[in-house]
Amino acid sequence: MMTHKPLPPGSKIGIFGGGQLGRMLAIAAARLGFHVHIYSPLHGSPAFEVAHEHTIAPYGDLVAVKAFAEQMDVVTVEFENIPLDTYEHAAKFCSISPAPTALAIAQDRLAEKKFLTSHNIPIAPYVEINGEGDIVSAIYKLGPDGILKTRRMGYDGKGQVRLGVGVDPDLAIKAFSNQPAIFEKIIPFKLEISCIAARDIHGNIVFYDCPRNEHRNQILAESHVPSGVPETLEKLARAYTAKIADKLQYVGVLAVEFFVLGQGNEHPLLVNEIAPRVHNSGHWTTNACAFDQFENHIRAIAGWSLGSTKRHSNAMMTNIVGHDMDRWADFASNEGAILHLYGKEEVREGRKLGHITYLYEKS
Repeated sequence: MMTHKPLPPGSKIGIFGGGQLGRMLAIAAARLGFHVHIYSPLHGSPAFEVAHEHTIAPYGDLVAVKAFAEQMDVVTVEFENIPLDTYEHAAKFCSISPAPTALAIAQDRLAEKKFLTSHNIPIAPYVEINGEGDIVSAIYKLGPDGILKTRRMGYDGKGQVRLGVGVDPDLAIKAFSNQPAIFEKIIPFKLEISCIAARDIHGNIVFYDCPRNEHRNQILAESHVPSGVPETLEKLARAYTAKIADKLQYVGVLAVEFFVLGQGNEHPLLVNEIAPRVHNSGHWTTNACAFDQFENHIRAIAGWSLGSTKRHSNAMMTNIVGHDMDRWADFASNEGAILHLYGKEEVREGRKLGHITYLYEKS
């Protein structure tokens, strides 16, 4: 459990996961004087390059997890799919944030949807799928246009198949090897936004401006602030996000993705997903805010006061994905492009290798 006494500089912060989010968290923590230890099963993890120490071991190696956690003052995660057994085992030896409940809900799409509906937070209609026979009744109930999603381990479009007229649903469910899934009705939304909040150990919560998010091939391509969405809807997004954070007794940065249907609908916003971590759509905060999402996550889990989320500039963040990386020299020579590269050695399609932020004067 978190204590209410702030961790002093020099304390040790452990991070499960060594990708780009762990890398940026480690940089933020080091700037505040903390020593960061990364735990990852992958050799050459990008976060290793900027951390004080690292451990290379499987997440299922509970002896290594114990040895890691015993050295830490607090442990956090850079992505939500850390095995719960691993995370809960670490909690026996040090503080952890966020709590395991948040990960458990975010790891299972069905659990996430049941959590949201239990707290009267609107989502797209869905049906639980446990076998081939369920998909027929789901289509009968919701119509043929929908997305079949595995309950676990889906991100950036992985673990998803779009169904519709002319698509054999039996083939789709077999492609999932009969994994438990959900069938979600496709909603004709106008655009997507996310709400990124930081909540401290006392329950204080702050919000960044909601970015408008654009995707290509089901991977985030660009985030824009301001979003262009009416303030009434951003306020509603903040209210839903605060409710989620409070119900989870959340500590750290939390992102909630929304479909915007707009005014005139019964529900002008629907929650798409919860991400109990720092988020790709919040990368613009590093250059457009005095206190970015990474620093506020570290501040929250260390028991410090939260920094201001005020935005000093308009911004656009664009991801560098796959062979976009071949243009690194062009990006580097563009005076208006603030370049962030993640140090990943392998270039492959669909892999996030960096991002660029462009700043504009606030109008």
